[in-house]
Amino acid sequence: MKPIQHLFGHKDKRWALSWVLVVLVLFLWDLHFLNRPSLKLVVSGFINTMIISGLVILFTLVLGWVFTILLDAMQSRRREKTHFVVTFLLNLVRSIPQIVGVLFGYVIVTTLHRQGIISSKMQLFPLLAFAMALFIFPEVVDLMRERIDHYRKLDFFNAMRVCGIRESRIVNFNILWRNSRIHIFNKLISVFGIAVFLQCSVDFIISVGLSTDVNPISLPPTLGSLLAHYDSKQDIQSIASLFSDVSYFPQLFTIHLQGVSVAFLIVFTLVSIYNISNGYAERNQL
Repeated sequence: MKPIQHLFGHKDKRWALSWVLVVLVLFLWDLHFLNRPSLKLVVSGFINTMIISGLVILFTLVLGWVFTILLDAMQSRRREKTHFVVTFLLNLVRSIPQIVGVLFGYVIVTTLHRQGIISSKMQLFPLLAFAMALFIFPEVVDLMRERIDHYRKLDFFNAMRVCGIRESRIVNFNILWRNSRIHIFNKLISVFGIAVFLQCSVDFIISVGLSTDVNPISLPPTLGSLLAHYDSKQDIQSIASLFSDVSYFPQLFTIHLQGVSVAFLIVFTLVSIYNISNGYAERNQL
């Protein structure tokens, strides 16, 4: 068996383990001090956020791969007009700020949900994830095309073609899988962080903008929407009382636990993903 120090000796592994342990400790602390309705909201919001962000990774990877193969095939077959149209559409999507595009996507999905066209989480979560992936996947396309263009310039590409290997197999298996999967995986870690950030930001904006009559029938709870919850805002505002009374600090982790827990989960998750991505890149010398 490998020693624990070897298994978790790298920065990305240490941060991944730390994130799991901290989330577990926070859950046990909330289980003891937080009331059951608030605890249910925090747990549901955390799980929903992780599920949607995971779906964003899936949709981003699929969309990125499809458009990469499409552009590469059109470029190799010299279909310049079609290649120009697809590239123009990608650049159009890329020109829209991600948070603005995701906000409009969320507004459309929320409208469909309020009208009863979308009712279950099985329908709602994939649509929310797709709305985010639509404005993130061009980054994956850029990475994959950069890797393909790099290996096309090397001798092994033409050598494999001379040996009778299909170009699609060279691109998909030899370039993207065998020689680029580490780069793609590292990019997907960053995509997860982007998805969490965009989701929390947009959910917060939508929750603040909606009236109290609409809010109960809107989207399922996420960390972003919980941060805009009235109780959470009161909990966050209570931090200001520390400037006048430092002895009030312990009560933040017992009385005002919902808002503090949600804010901590968002910040610590984003910091952990950032360090996991950097540590993974350093370990694999990317």
